[in-house]
Amino acid sequence: MKKIPAAIIAIAFLMISINTVFAQKNNEKFTYILLKTDSGDIKIKLYNETPQHRDNFIKLASAGFFDSLLFHRVIKDFMIQGGDPNSKNALPGAALGNGGPGYTIPAEFNPNLIHKKGALSAARLGDQMNPKKESSGSQFYIVQGKKMSDAELNQIENNLVQTKRNDIIMTYYNDPKNIALKTRIDSLQKAKNQVEMEKIIKDLNAMADSVVAKSPTFKYTKEQRETYAKIGGTPFLDGGYTVFGEVVEGLDVIDKIAKTKTAPGDRPVNDIRMKMTVLK
Repeated sequence: MKKIPAAIIAIAFLMISINTVFAQKNNEKFTYILLKTDSGDIKIKLYNETPQHRDNFIKLASAGFFDSLLFHRVIKDFMIQGGDPNSKNALPGAALGNGGPGYTIPAEFNPNLIHKKGALSAARLGDQMNPKKESSGSQFYIVQGKKMSDAELNQIENNLVQTKRNDIIMTYYNDPKNIALKTRIDSLQKAKNQVEMEKIIKDLNAMADSVVAKSPTFKYTKEQRETYAKIGGTPFLDGGYTVFGEVVEGLDVIDKIAKTKTAPGDRPVNDIRMKMTVLK
């Protein structure tokens, strides 16, 4: 009996491993949500890469939390937003957008999950009040957006680097260990000592540049650029808000809702309510 060369055995094992990986990927199970609205139905796939957001959304949808809530903020070529429990019995013209279940969710950023048209993302408070970019426990938005050119995406990549630099500086500034720096800056500002302030700013910028230089630089992949060029989205939100799902049916419903007439504050003039069902 002839011996099988070791190289052939190695290749065979490699092929088996590759096939196993593909099989696991193809057999990956996702949870889907049926979002029924006054304007039509939307089917959403929740991402397994963002388990905390996925599980929280399933929990709330299963409990009927979202039922009868409004899409309280709608901006054409941008997004449609809902999930504020205060919207259930809101009077016409009432300001909305501050309600929630009483908790937040840690950010689950993933460079592979982008704000393409149909992306399901978590709303949140702004960076000043929420430097960790934690998500609202219930408020979400679905992206409409618009098509983006390579030049626009290049600019957004540059902006993301600048945002990262700013985050590094603010984190350093707000660190309790650096209270002496904070006190000195306050003192210099009161004294209007511009010369010394510029020295501190220069040092902070150098520190941020050093950290950024050691970190991976965010770059859109060829496929992501093609997606933004073909169907559009809101890439300027990438890396700042957690994307945790996508619309697989009903993109036309998003367009229909997005073009509805709105009042000041971006609330639709005619209420658009929702009802959610977790699909097994």
